[in-house]
Amino acid sequence: MARYGKQHKQATRRRIIEAAGRRLKRDGIDGSGVATLMADAGLTNGAFYAHFDSKEDLVSTTVADQVREQREAFSGQPLEEIVRGYLSIPHRDDIEGGCPSAALLDEIARSSDAVKGAYTDGQMAIIDDVAARLAPEDPQSARVQALGVFALMVGTLQVSRALADQSLADAVLERGIRNALALLGAEHQG
Repeated sequence: MARYGKQHKQATRRRIIEAAGRRLKRDGIDGSGVATLMADAGLTNGAFYAHFDSKEDLVSTTVADQVREQREAFSGQPLEEIVRGYLSIPHRDDIEGGCPSAALLDEIARSSDAVKGAYTDGQMAIIDDVAARLAPEDPQSARVQALGVFALMVGTLQVSRALADQSLADAVLERGIRNALALLGAEHQG
């Protein structure tokens, strides 16, 4: 029986993580079993343990990957563009391809320390990137400011997703943009 090489194993692991990222955001952590996650990646259940020690291992790896991708997407963008893109109708309507925080935060809060740690490390890297742009001379204050704006944005996106009234949901996004930009201050929108 031929064994697959290291590159094949890494590519397969990547495929599992990418498929898990979409499924977890769509159906939640609790709503996504290992069999479903593996089927999404086009693999059998039996292949799972060749790549991950447990579902918790897969979830923490996937959460870290999702937040890392979000950080890369935000890198170099003006803050106003980040806010407007994040609180946009297309982002709101793309749960599967959107922000892991808006889709999974309530479940991450009830997850293991490993999952919370993966999320915290990745999210704080994003927050620190923003804080460095807000007030490099006062990083602690800027960090709290960036966290507050991020919390406002995530909550706004979640409320907009939950509303049945589409025009109200759209208005919530628009108000969220104005609120976030006001909290960032006009001098920090570039």
